[in-house]
Amino acid sequence: MVLPAPLQLLASTATPSVLLLSTVCAGLGFSAPSQANEFVLNSPQPVEVSSRLLPILEPPITVPDPHPQLVLNRTKRQIRSTGDPIWDLRLEIPGEPARHFDAVSGRAHRQNADRDQMGSKAPLPTGIYTLGPVEPLAKGAYPELGPVWIGIKPTFITGRRVLGIHQDPSVGLNGNSGTLGCIGLIHEHDLLALSQLIKANDVRLLVVED
Repeated sequence: MVLPAPLQLLASTATPSVLLLSTVCAGLGFSAPSQANEFVLNSPQPVEVSSRLLPILEPPITVPDPHPQLVLNRTKRQIRSTGDPIWDLRLEIPGEPARHFDAVSGRAHRQNADRDQMGSKAPLPTGIYTLGPVEPLAKGAYPELGPVWIGIKPTFITGRRVLGIHQDPSVGLNGNSGTLGCIGLIHEHDLLALSQLIKANDVRLLVVED
């Protein structure tokens, strides 16, 4: 690019940053007198920048739109008959009130076991998971899973495998109360409602905070 004569004179003494600014100005078609009015080079006073330069020098910051997600937290409530802690599975959809579903995770007597060890029967580890598809289950095919299975996959290294979201039909009833580490919703109607919301809003993320 051939600079106008006044800019060539500036180029002989200007710093690299001034040269870049001068080149941009030339590309935008600024005249030398206009530049002289808008920029005071090598001056201790603040430099006045043309509004036409601002989009180039300060590009706008784009903020990603929030996505729907599930968040799991342990509560202080318990199933009285078995001592299973009740967990709160919260569905967050931008622009809508949060929805809450009661659940269990792990066995009551294994709540403090190693949550990253396979076979520990502890609650699932804290971290971020991705959700698989909502899969209906044949009635009676998996008595301890209820009518729906939603697989979840950790995005971090852990020894736990085959985790998911399902119903726990035995909660509070017998030795099968609780899960092997999955998220077991206490009520079947909650699982069915959650499944529909996950599909309708394309929920792909689960955050286990506790």
